[in-house]
Amino acid sequence: MDTTTPPNAGMDSGLAALDAAVRRDLEIIRYPRKEWVPPMERDGQRVLDVAIIGAGQGGLATAFALKRNNITNVRIFDRAAKGGEGPWVTFARMITLRTPKYVTGPDLGVPSLTPRSWYEAQYGAEAWEKLDKIPRGQWQDYLDWYRDILKLPVANDHDFQGVAWEDGLLRLTFRRPDGSTHVHYARKLVLATGIEGCGSWHVPDFIRDGLPRARYAHTSENIDFAALKGKRIGVLGAGASAFDNAATALEDGAGSVTLCLRRKEIPSINPYRWMENTGFLAYYPALSDDLRWGFMRRIFELNQPPPQDTFWRCRRHENFSFRTGCPWTGARMDGDEIVVDSPTGEMRFDFVIIGTGFTTDLSRRPETQSFAPSVALWGDRYTAPAGSESAVLESYPYLGENYQFLPRRADDVLAPMLANIHNFTFSATPSMGLSGASISGMRFGVERLAHGLGRDLYVADGRQHLESLLAYDVPELVSLDPPVA
Repeated sequence: MDTTTPPNAGMDSGLAALDAAVRRDLEIIRYPRKEWVPPMERDGQRVLDVAIIGAGQGGLATAFALKRNNITNVRIFDRAAKGGEGPWVTFARMITLRTPKYVTGPDLGVPSLTPRSWYEAQYGAEAWEKLDKIPRGQWQDYLDWYRDILKLPVANDHDFQGVAWEDGLLRLTFRRPDGSTHVHYARKLVLATGIEGCGSWHVPDFIRDGLPRARYAHTSENIDFAALKGKRIGVLGAGASAFDNAATALEDGAGSVTLCLRRKEIPSINPYRWMENTGFLAYYPALSDDLRWGFMRRIFELNQPPPQDTFWRCRRHENFSFRTGCPWTGARMDGDEIVVDSPTGEMRFDFVIIGTGFTTDLSRRPETQSFAPSVALWGDRYTAPAGSESAVLESYPYLGENYQFLPRRADDVLAPMLANIHNFTFSATPSMGLSGASISGMRFGVERLAHGLGRDLYVADGRQHLESLLAYDVPELVSLDPPVA
């Protein structure tokens, strides 16, 4: 954790004052002050206007944006217990966030809700000035505070099992820890399930087929690093998470860590820093397919490198080494040793960690499995020029302007269902730019999504709103007499 952070002296009083400031700010800007979405029932229960899957940063911020727009019949569902949502205290193993500390997003422009206001309320302005980047544990603390002060409606311990289209509504099924199932109906569904939200974490087949399950782990999994003390660890991957896991193993006493990547050089240019400009963050979705493809092909090609401090976190250990131009081509057991094959020769380890990212495949997720064959992908809608092909980009969903899934065929019977399911996961990136799974793009993505959800709801209920106006008969002028002196 960040060693410059001072003790929490005055934390309670500082947060109490900040809580009061948040409540005052929200009261001042609360206009209009009317709920406006007509209520609907199905099978004796209130139909949710919007159901959000995922109570991480994207799901919470979306619920707040809807609340700001007076759409309050909303619920956020998360399979984790309270406090365990998202990656920050589960499988994220960086010391700090990678984004600049001054990033805003969940606050949606309310100064008292910013990470800076929360941090200064506990540690003071001087501590903020000295801070380099926000420690990931404190980011989770901030999100927990944000959820509580805004009274966001989160239902934890709800494992989403899937969605069906039933008489014009989305039928959502959840499993609880006791094994029971619960059904909720919703008009709109937002998937805010993070990096792997439209696929699964990728482990090469030769690892799955060649090694016992107890001898490898993906960087997204729970790893007992203490049990790896003194062991020879192999790490496959060039991204930041591969280096994070290598560093964690080294810090927990691994005998040696060898990190291997197929690239001839470790990536060094971070396109996310380039993307952090208002033009890209706000207006990228309006570009042509040709331009969006060009942007994303370059961004995906560069990938996100390990930050300098992350690399040094590994390099400071004499028992750390890395091998470039060293893809793994096979893996097998030789007695109690793992043998990994590569073009540069054979390597032997006691345990291997896989940091090869994720695969975008809607059929692998319970959230999307039931309608995956109907969803249009980039490969269905766009043909790249010769030399610019990308099988990876082709596998991503091609989204509409409100993050909604689109059908492969216009006459698909599930087309109306897809129009009401909004994809706010990392897989929205080729279509929409940085959004729900990125702190950097959240401010722009959340507002765009919330506006689209509200617009769809209002248009769908347009006739009822007109009837409400025609029936409106509350007089404002109540007397024609002279005023009383």
